[in-house]
Amino acid sequence: MNDNSLREHMLYLLNGDGAHLEFDQVIQDFPAAARGQRPQGSPHSPWEVLEHLRIAQRDVLESINNPSHTSPDFPTGYWPSSANPPNKESWEQSAAAYRADLKTLTEMVTDSSRDLLAPLPNGDGQTTLRKVFMAVDHNSYHLGQLLLLRQLLQ
Repeated sequence: MNDNSLREHMLYLLNGDGAHLEFDQVIQDFPAAARGQRPQGSPHSPWEVLEHLRIAQRDVLESINNPSHTSPDFPTGYWPSSANPPNKESWEQSAAAYRADLKTLTEMVTDSSRDLLAPLPNGDGQTTLRKVFMAVDHNSYHLGQLLLLRQLLQ
């Protein structure tokens, strides 16, 4: 597989193609009244999952680009402190930040000057490729949770 083919495969996954969900399709018109609700048996509300997605993706991005980055404490640093969004604008602000970071990840993947397999300076053998695949897997998992939460709360 050549470098361009690998990058195309990564973009395919990042963009929510194939078996992966596309972010905006999952959160589009998400009922505002349901965003802070936890269905019976669910440990998280849609707001908590959305914020977790944003926080974790930002952590991945920072760990790739910033050699002095320190990840949040696990698990508390990766989840919001409340099941409810702090205000009406918080949902869209979180979604916009997620989109912006996803765009940055896709730009990194398409940047042919970036060696996707070079070890990251602050990692233990981690590479940009490994980090992006981790983000894809993580995002896919939690977007599935968001879709299920939406269905349970309607």
